[in-house]
This record gives sequence, structure tokens and C-alpha cells, in this order.
Amino acid sequence: MLPAIQRFLHKDTSVGILLIGAAALAMLAANTPLNKLYDMLLSVPITVAVGSFDISKPMLLWINDGLMALFFLLIGLEVKREFISGELSTPSQVVLPAVAAVGGMVVPALLYIALNYDNPVAIKGWAIPSATDIAFSLGVLALIGSRVPPALKIFLMALAIIDDLGAIIIIALFYTVDLSTLSIVLASMCLVVLFLFNRAGITRLGPYMFVGVIMWTCVLKSGVHATLAGVALAFTIPLRALNEDGRSPLVELEHKLHSWVNFFILPIFAFANAGVALNWTQIQGLLEPSPLGVISGLFIGKQVGVFLFSAVVIKLGYARLPTGTNWLQIYGVSILCGIGFTMSLFIGSLAFETTGAEYLIADRAGILVGSFMSAVFGYFVLKYAVRDTKQLSAT
Repeated sequence: MLPAIQRFLHKDTSVGILLIGAAALAMLAANTPLNKLYDMLLSVPITVAVGSFDISKPMLLWINDGLMALFFLLIGLEVKREFISGELSTPSQVVLPAVAAVGGMVVPALLYIALNYDNPVAIKGWAIPSATDIAFSLGVLALIGSRVPPALKIFLMALAIIDDLGAIIIIALFYTVDLSTLSIVLASMCLVVLFLFNRAGITRLGPYMFVGVIMWTCVLKSGVHATLAGVALAFTIPLRALNEDGRSPLVELEHKLHSWVNFFILPIFAFANAGVALNWTQIQGLLEPSPLGVISGLFIGKQVGVFLFSAVVIKLGYARLPTGTNWLQIYGVSILCGIGFTMSLFIGSLAFETTGAEYLIADRAGILVGSFMSAVFGYFVLKYAVRDTKQLSAT
């Protein structure tokens, strides 16, 4: 049994399978007599106190604010490594995925806004269809097998990483409320200390993590979303300096977090946020402007934005098709970018966590439908596109 589990965990598709399973369990719990137990579990209050200082939140918010900070820490580590020494370290490498990512954020957002511009509550969800789930999209791509050109996988990975960076910026700029000056000052002081650690050549992870937890607490109290503390911490972890074991602290932390995030944190997040009670009224509600904006943004806006912006920058001569790929393969990847899931669910929870609970539920259903349509259609387009690369190759 143990070797079988180990083989499963090393497959590229395993994360996507676990996320699908967690979402399916959440849907099962929300649509059966288990729904009361499901809601009760996510509403359990948890309090952490040190003297007179305390943080008290229901379990759902501990998952979204706490565990997801580790997810954003991992994203930050990946972004820093790719921009310094990876696939995004030179302008020629970054142009195509960066422009494609911008198109994949702008067009879906415009579609959503066009359908909801006259609703002051629903319009808060404009960024929901702008996100791409890197784990899910790469998992679907992996299902096609070894015929997928390596450069196509790199293009999708780079695009998704830049997309995540864009989502981080959106969260920082548009989803912060009731800012606390004192907490922001304290968080900034923590960030300065972390940069001083970096400049002083400290390579042990302990000091960074200790100050990082304090910074997360300050950001949580500041009104800026607490997960951004994970990104800020990631950018201070040394990449090129080596610790006493001869390893890069950033690469070491990334390696340690990878399995925890993929096989524990993301499935828990999916289980906690994908539970949507479906009935005939709910299904009919998918045609309302807000969930329809999410569905059309993910399934139509993403593929149009990514493919159109990619085509323009290539035709203008600023970039070229990834090695060994063709236009149909790029289109297939553009469709896969409509798998929003994790990040879309997260942005949705930020958009409607204080007002518009009915929109949160409807948009979650829209996210599931739009992501499913993108995954299925993208899979079949790519499966056809890689059958005979020579026949379809671009000139």
C-alpha cells in the first residue's frame, strides 16, 4: 500500500485528483443531510491568545487566512526563483507568458464587468475569473502524456506564475479594508528586519519564520489580507546564499513546503470553500449576471485573452512560439488557463466575505462550472493538437 501511495504522490496529476476529490466531498457534504455538520465544522471558533492579545476566528477563516498564507509563501518563493535564475530570468523568456497572462486577466475581468457594471455589490467580484489554478491546469496537461512539448509546459507554468503574481497585486490593491496604521507600521518593521537578515547573510530559516509569523499577525490585524505576508516573507528568503548544508535556503524551504501545500493545504481549502448546495433554483441562478460573468470570464475570457495577446505579441515580432509547439497547442493551453478554482475561490471569498453572501455562493457554483468546462474542452483540444505535431506545426 505504501509504495502505491508514494507512486501516486509523485505523479504530476495527483494534486489535481486530490483537489477534485476534496471538491467532490465538499459538494457531497453540502447537498446531503451532512450539510449541517459541514457548516458546523467550518464555523467552529478557534482562539489563540497570548496574554491580553488574542486572535479569534471560525475554522473557515483560519484556513483562508492562515493555511493559505503558506500557499502564498510557496508562490512567492517560486516567483522569486523563476525571476532570478529560472524560466523568467531574461526579457526574451518573460515577454510571451507575461503578455499572455495580462490578456488572461484583463479580458475575463472586462467580461465580468460588462455583465455586472450596474450592481455595486456584484461588481466587487470582477477579479474572480482573472485567476488561473496552476496545479489544476498543469495536472490536466499532464494527463495528455509525454507527447506534450516540454516548452509548452514551461509556457503554461510561467504564465500561471505571472498570473498568480498579478492576483497577489490585485488582492493587495483592491481587497483591503479598514486599514490599521499601527499594525501596518509593525508589519513594515518586521519586513525591514527580514531584509536585514537577508543582507546580513543569515541563511538559517528559523529566524525568518519566527519574524514571518509576527508579520503575519500584524498584517492580519492591519486590514491588508494576511496571506500577503507569505509573499513578503518569500521575497526576503536568500536564494543564492548557501546554508551550512550547502543548500539554498529558498530552494530548501520551497522543497519542504511543496508537499504540505499540494497534498494538505490546497485539498483542505478546496473542501472548505467548494461546498455549494445545489438545487433547481441554484442551477437557474447560474444565468444571473454575477455567476454568468464568472463562467463566461473563465471559459471564454481566459482563452480569448491569453490566445489573442499571445498572437499579437508573436506577430509583432516581440516573441516567438515556444520551441516545438504550434498555434493549436497554444490555443489549448489558453483554454486550460480558464481553470480558476483555488485562486478564484479565494478571491471570491475576499470579494463577498463581509457583504453579498448570496453572491459568494452563486459565484462558487460559477467557478466550478467555468473551471470544469475549461478543463474538459482544453483537454480534448490539446489531445488532438499533440497527435500530429508535424502536420499542425506553425510556419
